[in-house]
Amino acid sequence: MALPEPMFCSQQIKIPPELPDILKQYTKAAIRTQPHDLLQWSAAYFECLSNGLPLPAKERFEMPMGTQKSDTDLTLGLLKVLHKQLSSEIFVSNALLKQKWIDLCLPQGELKNILELDNFGNEVEWLKFLALGCSALGSSIQVTLKHVCEILTDDPEGGAARIPFETFSNLYKYLAKIDGEISQSKVEDALFALQAEAEKQDGMIQPRNFLNTACPPLS
Repeated sequence: MALPEPMFCSQQIKIPPELPDILKQYTKAAIRTQPHDLLQWSAAYFECLSNGLPLPAKERFEMPMGTQKSDTDLTLGLLKVLHKQLSSEIFVSNALLKQKWIDLCLPQGELKNILELDNFGNEVEWLKFLALGCSALGSSIQVTLKHVCEILTDDPEGGAARIPFETFSNLYKYLAKIDGEISQSKVEDALFALQAEAEKQDGMIQPRNFLNTACPPLS
């Protein structure tokens, strides 16, 4: 004869007091991030949570961008997540970058395509990779640099998106070199004009400065 199933009452079941909040925050993060593989993403989420590391979660739900390339699964929001997780060091190992990429359920072929744009070794200079990632989203170098500013800025969401002119200058010159079709004189003309704008803004630059028609073209 089969044994009767055990009976439980509410006094016997102990629910950890922190469980409801953990599940609530997890559910909100999953809804905001919309991972392609919920189980894979969840494993990464709880591993980061248990180790006190930045979570693989977007800060808010992301609407499709009009400038987003249709052939990429990468988004500005996901690049922001990667920046939050990896920007504590100047250089990031390929292995760690690959793992964080997989945690966000992004295709490895897309990572390979970005890495092949430069001659990276076993380590990747993070800001350079970030700039290349933004170039995978943007339709032009102006849009790419706008995305860079939106990720690197300390301004609130929807604000001016200011970043130090030195950072902007270094990444613009790097992207122009990778592009290979932007002349040195064009880069110098644009940076000369933008430096004058930055000097009026405590050494900071923002997208409206280089998206303005008064600025020499970046490309």
